[in-house]
Amino acid sequence: MRTTSALFLAVTTLLTTGAVVGQPTSPVASRTPLVPARYLEIPLGRIRPEGWLRHQLMIMRDGTTGHLDEFYPKLKNDNGWLGGKGDNWEETPYWLDGALPLAYLLDDKILIAKVKRYVDWSLDQQRASGYFGPLSKYERESAKPVVAGLQGEDWWPRMVMLKVLQQYHQATGDKRVLPFMTRYFRYQLANLTKAPLGQFSEWSTARGGDNLMTVYWLYNQTGDKFLLELARLINQQTTPWTQHFAGRDWVMEAAAQQNGDHWMDRHAVNVGMGLKLPIVQGQRDPKALAACKTGWTDLMTLHGLPHGMFSGDEDLHGNEPTQGVELCAIVETMFSLEQAIAVTGDPLYMDALERITYNALPTQTTDDYNSRQYFQIANQVQVSRGTFDFSLPFSRGMNNVFGPYAGYTCCTANMHQGWTKFASHLWYAIDAINRSSSRGPSSRGLAALEYAPNTVTMPVAGGAVATIQETTNYPFSDQIDFAISLSKPATFPFDLRIPGWCRQATVLLNGQKLRSDKGGRVIRLLRNWKSGDRLTLKLPMTVTTTNWARNSRAIERGPLVYALKVNASVAKATEKTEGMYYEYKPTSAWNYGLPQAVVKTPVQQTTVVEKAMPGRFIWNEANAPVEIHTTGRAIPNWQLVEGVARQPVSTREVVYQGEVSAKVDSLTLIPYGCTKLRVVAFPVVK
Repeated sequence: MRTTSALFLAVTTLLTTGAVVGQPTSPVASRTPLVPARYLEIPLGRIRPEGWLRHQLMIMRDGTTGHLDEFYPKLKNDNGWLGGKGDNWEETPYWLDGALPLAYLLDDKILIAKVKRYVDWSLDQQRASGYFGPLSKYERESAKPVVAGLQGEDWWPRMVMLKVLQQYHQATGDKRVLPFMTRYFRYQLANLTKAPLGQFSEWSTARGGDNLMTVYWLYNQTGDKFLLELARLINQQTTPWTQHFAGRDWVMEAAAQQNGDHWMDRHAVNVGMGLKLPIVQGQRDPKALAACKTGWTDLMTLHGLPHGMFSGDEDLHGNEPTQGVELCAIVETMFSLEQAIAVTGDPLYMDALERITYNALPTQTTDDYNSRQYFQIANQVQVSRGTFDFSLPFSRGMNNVFGPYAGYTCCTANMHQGWTKFASHLWYAIDAINRSSSRGPSSRGLAALEYAPNTVTMPVAGGAVATIQETTNYPFSDQIDFAISLSKPATFPFDLRIPGWCRQATVLLNGQKLRSDKGGRVIRLLRNWKSGDRLTLKLPMTVTTTNWARNSRAIERGPLVYALKVNASVAKATEKTEGMYYEYKPTSAWNYGLPQAVVKTPVQQTTVVEKAMPGRFIWNEANAPVEIHTTGRAIPNWQLVEGVARQPVSTREVVYQGEVSAKVDSLTLIPYGCTKLRVVAFPVVK
């Protein structure tokens, strides 16, 4: 192995320039024939999380995200992405896809140095052919570098590593990255005919949209025409997600079938990634964009759950609140939505991203970010080993418990990109010129499209540099304050999203009302801004109810879905193959129906209690900053059966027809993301 590595190093020394690493780069607009995106991604490092969001990222840094390589044997032992014989597939790139942005979001020098080892190895060990990554079987056996595609290995993990390198370039401007990617894509173009995406695994076929995304990103950087031909070839070899979403038969068949036919097209993580394919294709053919919107709407209609995600345990599995959702599917869907926001500017995707992030995402990890569930359940009234109603429970029944390795370990490595990618997509740049022939600075304005505490610094129109500090306890509070600092006064557009759940928002400038707007849109404030300007967005939050499977109801307020707070006892145990895990058993009643009066007049039948935001906020029951108090009546026959709290049916007359307790009990609901045990989809009773 040392001889082979030395050979590669000698070859690549001639190919690479020295690492020139500086500050975050500037956004780059689309080149013809690609269609201009509605917004441009802001390079990693220009957004600095603050407040509760920064604390969340610090928990990750101190937990698994910052230290997975130190204790997870697959990454720790002789790692293939550092030249060894260990992990040579997806898990190291998965981890880096979250750990690298975390390092630059926090500007953490120790973590930057850690992740940069892997980046440097990949950049410095590229073969003369353009191939990169761990040594292939051919290379280990022959001590010769890969020249042709069949000598290499699976395309899929390289797709993830390309995402890592794209973020690294955005954060540092390292001059090695663009030539490196150019050489690799020339290698792909030369070899995909004889060694197509599906040559080594079906995963590459299903996830080719990620490959296409980085090809178009590089094209916008360099303008190399061969990349357009490579994009055409990747399109041909990738699962036709655009046709699936547009044709609609696919989503109905996925709801009806749970057999082995075309199961990769129902695999929820593949679906979450596949959502980006029509978005990426839409940069060349705008007609493709409609397919994503159709697909997303159909997914949520047939498979949607109150926390904002579609079911997937591992296949798509309908809308019953007892179905599971894989953590990998959540973070991959979030990333696809972040791409959809940039390309389309559609508030539908902005609202969808917010709902998933602030509800589904935080509940699936422990406070220290060291354990996670493979599958969460919406109405999760116990967490334990079992097969439950999952389409793929695995033989050891470990998919629902919390543990570092419980279920399948893809989530151990991949969960880290959820919060980090969200934090780096709070803002987008507005390219007011949007001409592909213009290669000058493309950031003319700023768009705040997701809300959380942070500070962004970006150049804007007129040569000014803007620093905007966003102060808020959102999603728990309804006010967002923007303090604007400028190197000089400047006229530039400032876009604000008015969430779809908001009936009427108010915008104030320096304490004076500027305008009011209904929800479900993005508004543009184009004016001459000066240092010291203060912009305030008020988003009044009203308690509402929404309708879900079996005519159940969920209680919502603003961007958050609220769930019954269920007390739990926690037990730690060990499974010989999958290691340590935690089970949660209920110690308080959970089998309640929601009275019709609450459904009909939720504002009058509920009391909202807002608490002081904890200084070191953690998404858990003890820290919940908001509670909703209401009433409910117990349903005695609603019990766990085979570990599952299967949903009672509320009829079309809107009430459950079985036995209901005459006693009216007080219920405390907290944000879904703060729960481990809960009921979120309530049967309706009289």
